[in-house]
Amino acid sequence: MGIIAPMKQINQLNLGVKYMLISSFLFALMAAFAKLSSGHMSSLEVVFFRNIFGVAIIGFAIWKSPLKNVGGKPLLLFFRGFMGFISLLAYFYNVAHISLGDAATYSKTAPIFTAIFAWAFLKEKLTLSSWFAVIVGFGGILLITKPSGIGFSKYDILGIFSGVGAALAYTSVRELKNYYDTRTIVMSFMLIGTIGPLLLLILSEYFHVSELDFMLGEFIVPKGIVWFYVAGMGILATLSQYYMTKAYGETKAGIVGAVSYTNIVFAIIVGLFLGDSLPTFITACGIVLIVFAGIIVAKQK
Repeated sequence: MGIIAPMKQINQLNLGVKYMLISSFLFALMAAFAKLSSGHMSSLEVVFFRNIFGVAIIGFAIWKSPLKNVGGKPLLLFFRGFMGFISLLAYFYNVAHISLGDAATYSKTAPIFTAIFAWAFLKEKLTLSSWFAVIVGFGGILLITKPSGIGFSKYDILGIFSGVGAALAYTSVRELKNYYDTRTIVMSFMLIGTIGPLLLLILSEYFHVSELDFMLGEFIVPKGIVWFYVAGMGILATLSQYYMTKAYGETKAGIVGAVSYTNIVFAIIVGLFLGDSLPTFITACGIVLIVFAGIIVAKQK
């Protein structure tokens, strides 16, 4: 008995790590399909197709098993979905215009911002090591963005926002899980991420502002190989989410969260096959600092 318990824990750890590695790899492949799709359509349309698959899958799950909601937080539920949508929009715009590794790194700043928002809004305590991680993380962001005399570039701002937006969405989930079924929370994101792009595509007919091209676009019906790209993106996104959920169910969140940073490595490797260049030395240092900070924050959880 004294040997069986530790062996079971090791098996669960191995399973959790394995599932998260699979999830991270699939997420990198999903980003590659998003990048390929972006060569034929706007980021708005990419977000639409990314979420429409999720609506169908979550809708089927709800149909098979009715929701169990306490309710009472509709505005917070909308906020979670809205922040998730615009964060994803910023992420996919960057996927289309910068390297997959850089886009993935920006999105992986979310845990650092989540720690700050949870401290500010949910009164969660931050240890000294967590504050250290936040400072290190911001140092990494500065190394990646390399702000010049004219400030941050458009891609830097959207990249940072993809992390901030995701962090606000994740922070709201901590409160929402006390009132809503998990599928309701996910569906709020998927529905807004499907309806939002359609509304913005309609508005794009009347507004033409080059600075806002990340949230404007023309709807183009996919043809030929593009259908394969958008279908692959939707399927891989769903599979990635599935394995991530299984990972958190098998192993401690801190370990799984730390392993999730392999997504950056996978994104860099996959990006090379799409023509991305290797990160510069300074950018690589920034990536290392963000990963280090993220792992520290994950261990606190």
